[in-house]
Amino acid sequence: MKFEQIIKDIKNKAYKPIYFLMGDEAFYIDEITNLIATSVLQEHEKDFNQTVLYGKDTSVNEIVSVAKRFPMMSEHQVVIVKEAQHIRKIEDLDSYVKQPLNSTILVINYKFKKLDKRKAVAKLIDKTGILFLSDKLRDYQVPNWINAKIKETGLSIQPKNSLLLAEFLGTNLSKINNEINKLKLILPKGSEISAEVIEKNIGISKDYNVFELQSALAKKDILKANRISIYFAQNPKENPLVVTISSLFNYFSKILQLHFSKNKMNDNVLAGELKVHPFFVKEYKVAAQHYSPKKLVKIVSYLREYDLKSKGVNNVSTPDGELLKELLFKIMH
Repeated sequence: MKFEQIIKDIKNKAYKPIYFLMGDEAFYIDEITNLIATSVLQEHEKDFNQTVLYGKDTSVNEIVSVAKRFPMMSEHQVVIVKEAQHIRKIEDLDSYVKQPLNSTILVINYKFKKLDKRKAVAKLIDKTGILFLSDKLRDYQVPNWINAKIKETGLSIQPKNSLLLAEFLGTNLSKINNEINKLKLILPKGSEISAEVIEKNIGISKDYNVFELQSALAKKDILKANRISIYFAQNPKENPLVVTISSLFNYFSKILQLHFSKNKMNDNVLAGELKVHPFFVKEYKVAAQHYSPKKLVKIVSYLREYDLKSKGVNNVSTPDGELLKELLFKIMH
């Protein structure tokens, strides 16, 4: 079952006796757990009917013992097991899973690990409850996730700015969600999250960031690219060279891919092929005019070379700012 459907069912009070939430993306696991923890029971019911256990301090036997209790003056009891990935022999839950108590809602947080779906306990959970796999999003999926999340808040954002947020905040959805919630509190409903808003409230420079650098390189705007490289050198913590090189590697690899695409006339199809928003296809086409396939192969080679240098391979001790300056010169000349 998908995350959205699970949330909808919980809000509609269509509960399952077991929620086994596993996988590398903590955000979805926390969202489902928090919704159950805050919405199933009334505040006055929680003292006797809501229990939180921790994997390092509990066992399967204790979980089963607590889950088999009947609620006191309430329709349900909620049992939440956090850090369940530390429990030994989690498979022994199968005895309870075969006949779970319908008045108990058992929530198991099995973060950063996965239960083998071939095992009997996994099949039983899938049959009687929810076996939910929370996978991390890929880098290229995060901007669309940001767009959808911001739309839910009643705010709006341009594709370039959602990409900026994704690049700066990474793939940590909890961190991104926290920043979006902060903006929701300070902006009137219907407002746009502009580059200026991002710079003021999150700390990402609207003029000096990796996307502005890519844009300058696409147009071979040497002056702008050099200005950005100087800013990066002066602010290395916010703009680590290894991250900048990684972004440029992805960028120029996509330009090289564009050269050999059969879908150059259809921006939407091309965007899907390159895994970018259609908004950016025009810029990629401009870059392709300035960089031939032969030059792009050289650029990819330079990026690999400077990636190694930035990591200190072969005892290279050149400052990151100088390395970036050298790299940009080779790219644009």
